[in-house]
Amino acid sequence: MPAQFDVNAAELVEFGVGLDERKTQRYVSVPTDVNVKAALREMVMATRTEMKGAGDGADYDPGEKYSSHENLRLPLSSELASHILKIHSAVNLAVEPKALSDPTNVFCYFTRMRDKKGHKLSAIRRATTFKGVLKSRLVQFSTDALKLVEDKIFKLDRDFDFIVEESGIQILRPAGFEFVGALEGAILAAVDKNANSLKADLPFVDLESIQSYAKQHPRAARYLASIRTQQETKNINKAKLKALCESTGVKVTEVKGKLQVEDGSVMDFLGVLDRRLYQVELIKDSPESFRAASRSRIGQNG
Repeated sequence: MPAQFDVNAAELVEFGVGLDERKTQRYVSVPTDVNVKAALREMVMATRTEMKGAGDGADYDPGEKYSSHENLRLPLSSELASHILKIHSAVNLAVEPKALSDPTNVFCYFTRMRDKKGHKLSAIRRATTFKGVLKSRLVQFSTDALKLVEDKIFKLDRDFDFIVEESGIQILRPAGFEFVGALEGAILAAVDKNANSLKADLPFVDLESIQSYAKQHPRAARYLASIRTQQETKNINKAKLKALCESTGVKVTEVKGKLQVEDGSVMDFLGVLDRRLYQVELIKDSPESFRAASRSRIGQNG
């Protein structure tokens, strides 16, 4: 794994913003002085400290519901990283000193750093408090009296939502990452690809209705993406899958050798495939079915 980028060794520190302009988004560079560059370095280091305090790093899973602060990672090769790489990998961003003249168009801001060996780091934050301070009345001392500040004031946050470097994307705030990365749209756009991938592993399941349902329901699309990411559908046994569906109340019927899922059970069926629906029987003859809000494997199969 590549070594962590040394923020103090960065020779280039660039500041930029993402602009939302009608139906298009673009990223531009904004000139800054040495004080802003120093603040950006401090924000990157604060982000790393926050991640360490959030526990051991786990792989980002589009099917999970995360808390506001996490310590997650995503490889740069992931399809879910494609939108973020538009910032990290862009060459010669347009320089627009007046990009902040209309802050309502700013949906994110970022820093990009590079050292003398060519190693790069990008850190990105959704623009929330950055713009929110513009709605406040600010005062400052002028001679011996307070006066209202008439100029536009932009407030940098304490840290970033996520960091991008050679080792991958490190995520502190999943909501910020998903917003800037336009993940909902990307996941919905990938429904056909994800469903077709599962068809090869599950030829005994009629996935057409599930595929259509997921195109209209983002949560189902997320489950499909999660199931494909886990890559654990290849050896699923048809009889055991059908038995688990029956025991957990998922309504399926078998027609011409294929399992068909009733419309009202699509989410539960995806929960079964994603290892989120399960049954326990701690009281004799009283089985209970549960849905896991989050799941992680305990141990490995022998």
